[in-house]
Amino acid sequence: MKIAVIGAGAAGFMAAITAKESDLHASVTIFEKTDKALSKVLVSGGGRCNVTNATFSIAQLIKNYPRGGKELKKSFNLFNTKHTIDWFKKKGVVLKTELDNRMFPSSNSSQTIVDLLINTAKDLNIRISFKSKVNLVKPFSNGIELTVNQEVMFFNKVIIASGGTSRESGFDWLKRIDYKIIPPVPSLFTFNMPEDPITKLMGLSVPNVITSIQGSVFKQSGAILITHWGMSGPAILKLSSWGAKDLARRNYIFKTQINWLAIHEEELRNQLVSLEFNRRLIFNHNPFKIPKRLWQFILNKLEISENQIWSEISKKNKNRLINTLINDEYLVMGKTTFKEEFVSCGGIDLSEVNMLTMESKRHRGLFFAGELLDIDAVTGGFNFQAAWTTGYLAGKNSVL
Repeated sequence: MKIAVIGAGAAGFMAAITAKESDLHASVTIFEKTDKALSKVLVSGGGRCNVTNATFSIAQLIKNYPRGGKELKKSFNLFNTKHTIDWFKKKGVVLKTELDNRMFPSSNSSQTIVDLLINTAKDLNIRISFKSKVNLVKPFSNGIELTVNQEVMFFNKVIIASGGTSRESGFDWLKRIDYKIIPPVPSLFTFNMPEDPITKLMGLSVPNVITSIQGSVFKQSGAILITHWGMSGPAILKLSSWGAKDLARRNYIFKTQINWLAIHEEELRNQLVSLEFNRRLIFNHNPFKIPKRLWQFILNKLEISENQIWSEISKKNKNRLINTLINDEYLVMGKTTFKEEFVSCGGIDLSEVNMLTMESKRHRGLFFAGELLDIDAVTGGFNFQAAWTTGYLAGKNSVL
């Protein structure tokens, strides 16, 4: 049995290792067009590698996938977060869970994951061929022909785990064999707010806000980080993921609204009742769970005097303050994506794939895994979990 895996990323390695472990007599080769393996794994999670997420309910797990969640339900029934944790543990890497349920290697180093995958592949005699670009895939009834760097090779099975791409033209080689492609657009990006005064608060983090895209149904909650170019953090990244296609249509020019307190207006008004007889200065007395610098930024933005006393605030200023605290508004003019950790939505239409085996419905012996599928997730280890799951299923079923 000769098996080719296209792509030396997380899904590719999982597929190759699983295929070889399922049939030790199989010949498995990974083809990688660059000169590096597992580059995204190495830089992910700030160099710590957010391997997966401690979400063990499949019903909850699929809610973290703006695209592909429903289809992944079948796949997760066969290989999910529990299986991922056990898979790494059996190979000597223990994962730890952080407060937000993200899971990292206990070493806190992504190099641990990279070394494990590469060393396991070497121990299994899996060949890794770098600078090997697959230009053509030609399915036949008895196998699949690949053209690699102009050299024609024949394999019994092929697993395509070539990763996502920012351009639809990156899928032209698969369109040639009639696969339906959902046009890719970036997902998981930060918001650019050129020259907005809020960028002067760079480095400031607010632990729990509600963010939304004006004129849409998209809304997310979580921490937000002010950067020198705009806004980032889990709340923004999740919002960009769910709104990826809508924001692409808007050419990334839109307004985002921030509820800094993550509470309803009625609750805020009730809180302010207790301050009606308070003689303290508004600037010095911040009754809300937001950083002092942000509090003073909001007051300056509203041109509320430093000498303003809580009990003497006008009804107009009180209403303006309420509106800003729960419905602040910022103009976004562009996005920032991080090249090494780039995530896209779009790719191979999932209707083309048997999600129980990851085999193509169009060509027997051809399998898909990882980000080239129309699957993407919010931040938190969910994208890697999709890679481990689809890679495992593709590898396991490729030797049957």
